[in-house]
Amino acid sequence: MIVRISGEDQYRLADDQAARLNELERAVIDVVEGGKEDGFAQAFASLLDYVRENGTPVGDDELESSDVILPPADLTFAEAGEEFTGEGLIPD
Repeated sequence: MIVRISGEDQYRLADDQAARLNELERAVIDVVEGGKEDGFAQAFASLLDYVRENGTPVGDDELESSDVILPPADLTFAEAGEEFTGEGLIPD
């Protein structure tokens, strides 16, 4: 699975990491849909950090399409309300 963090890089994650990625995204969705702005920064950072720490950066010379595109790290809570709703960004 190739995950892009907008404004950063693409990362290759093993398929068996998809479940954890979905859990972290679900936590962001729950915070956003619950209107819990105070918990957003931590939940979103955990999602991005998981990708950065567990993914292998895709080289600039490799042309890979992204399976998932996550918003940039500076995403605001208001902007997140447009991105993290319903089923989210990460396909099941």
